[in-house]
Amino acid sequence: MSEEFRPPLWLRNPHVQSILATTFVRRGRIERRAAPLVRAQRELLLECGAGVRLQCFISRPQPSTGKPVLVLHGWEGSAESIYVLSLAQLLFERGFEVARLNLRDHGETHHLNRELFHSCRLPEVIGAVQALEAHFPGRPLTGVGFSLGGNFLLRVAAAARESSLALAGVMAISPVLEPTETLIALETALPGYQGFFVRKWRRSLRKKQSAWPGSYDFADVGGGLRAMTAELVRRHSGFATLEDYLNGYAITGERLASLAVPAHILTSLDDPMIPAGGLARLARSAALSVTVTRYGGHCGFIDSLAGLTWAERFVLARL
Repeated sequence: MSEEFRPPLWLRNPHVQSILATTFVRRGRIERRAAPLVRAQRELLLECGAGVRLQCFISRPQPSTGKPVLVLHGWEGSAESIYVLSLAQLLFERGFEVARLNLRDHGETHHLNRELFHSCRLPEVIGAVQALEAHFPGRPLTGVGFSLGGNFLLRVAAAARESSLALAGVMAISPVLEPTETLIALETALPGYQGFFVRKWRRSLRKKQSAWPGSYDFADVGGGLRAMTAELVRRHSGFATLEDYLNGYAITGERLASLAVPAHILTSLDDPMIPAGGLARLARSAALSVTVTRYGGHCGFIDSLAGLTWAERFVLARL
């Protein structure tokens, strides 16, 4: 438990923290600050195995520390999400070489792969990390992921040995712990959360259908997050039930028991989307450290609208 993060009273509400993490309120300032990162970026289409291609942007500063960092967004985010740009620019200006990966069907990548994204597509993310390692020979990657991106990177780290990955470490900010509990939280928290994600998901499905008109028709996929997830799991995931699918990317239980890569989780007790009770069900591993704050919401950790977030300073200090 860390008491270091003590935002002012008006920023202690978890919903304020969570909303400020992703909304337009901070976008203009962050995009202006991230302009050097974006000008320096080079697009790569990574070959991730089984014909899968994922988009990545690499920005190399001059001069460089020579240390590469992979930054991974959350569900329905992208390499252009403001929390990704903000952290990536901070690392870039401090001399780190930064790779920003788009998961399948995120950003503007719906045309790259025919099959639909789902959260159990771990092999292709492992493949993306393997492909990235070739661009940084002899320099192990550190991964920093937000929400679902943090969940993915923790699973990648747990599979590092069997996948012959040379990761330096991973950091996960507000990672999804128990997907079933997160789904319930999104359904029962403030009404705006479920509506926000449903709108973004439907927009993404329309892009997928437009890119592959002969393969998809989502006109009859409706309802809330649970109904949409259950229907798409039934049609496109290969899992027998919704429960099997959700359990497939949980990181509780023994999922992280094999961790041999240094891993650090940063999360808050008041996260409205990730119930903190799941922390007690993580496998005990000497490679895993957990920092829990009283405040912070979901991927927020904002103590000022004008400066860096506390989470960004936290990551930088550990890098």
